[in-house]
Amino acid sequence: MSIEIRGLSKQFGTFAALRDVSLEVHSGELLALLGPSGSGKTTLLRVIAGLEVADTGQVLFQGADATGQHVRDRQVGFVFQHYALFRNMTIFENVAFGLRVRPKSVRPADAEIRDRVHNLLKLVQLDWLADRHPHQLSGGQRQRVALARALAVEPKVLLLDEPFGALDAKVRKELRSWLRRLHDEIHITSVFVTHDQEEALEVADRVVVMNEGRIEQIGTPDEVYEQPASPFVYEFLGKVNLFHGRLHRGRAWIGEIEVDAPEHSEAEELAAVAYVRPHDIHVDRVIHDGGALAAHVSHILSIGPIVRLELTRDDSDGQELIQVEITKERFRELQLVRGDQVFIKPSRFDLFPNQVH
Repeated sequence: MSIEIRGLSKQFGTFAALRDVSLEVHSGELLALLGPSGSGKTTLLRVIAGLEVADTGQVLFQGADATGQHVRDRQVGFVFQHYALFRNMTIFENVAFGLRVRPKSVRPADAEIRDRVHNLLKLVQLDWLADRHPHQLSGGQRQRVALARALAVEPKVLLLDEPFGALDAKVRKELRSWLRRLHDEIHITSVFVTHDQEEALEVADRVVVMNEGRIEQIGTPDEVYEQPASPFVYEFLGKVNLFHGRLHRGRAWIGEIEVDAPEHSEAEELAAVAYVRPHDIHVDRVIHDGGALAAHVSHILSIGPIVRLELTRDDSDGQELIQVEITKERFRELQLVRGDQVFIKPSRFDLFPNQVH
């Protein structure tokens, strides 16, 4: 089931939650809506579900206009952050609920309900807990029950709103890997909301990065991380260092470093900012060809195979902090201690002209 969003806008009083949003969700894909609080991702999900009505725009399922359809007619399964399980019902009855409340003319027979619920509980690896009640389960188990309940009514689209937000970090990691494997097995068109960058990049087929009610970028996890379309995407998706410099006719200067910038060949003496990931900075004790920036080691943190360095550097605006990640092997070669002077050079960066940070 494909989903198409055309020009959706939604206001809550004076607050613009969605601003002319258009998007296509391919049939069978797992799409993440990623962004900070207030970016519009949950509002977009709720409009797709029919739980909110947009001021303007359309929602189409498999090419058919569903904008005016009631939520019960959209054949959408919805999984909430806080499970919303019925505390007085067993796990079996929670999953069976959506089937039992159907009109008698379309309600499955008891035997069919029993078989479907047992198969779903087996799918989410909880069939052995069918007779328990929600309070007897862990948070991760309850979220899997909520997912089984959403799947019981055989939805054409599965929508998940911060599905792991109420869980601790370890359980979150386990469940998102499990969700990815489950999706690969059932191939239902799924859209999930998250503010966790790692979660979106690890689980989704494609990521939609949202900011202030608009879409900043759509792409695969590799595309949005490796080729950010804007400074916002760069800063939102992981750690980044900002180096102020200038552009002039296809050349860029970052401190004493001069590099080619052919994509800015038309630029005439523009201020620019270079965005550099911590792992894309080369560290040495001496200056090699092409120049480098001098800095001092202020803090060292060793985490597994990676060593994170905090460096300080003096510039025209005062002292700036630079975060660098190097391998433990490189750290041993350099034999760094706090207070050492080093020379750094970005091995890869993106320039954005006339950006004010």
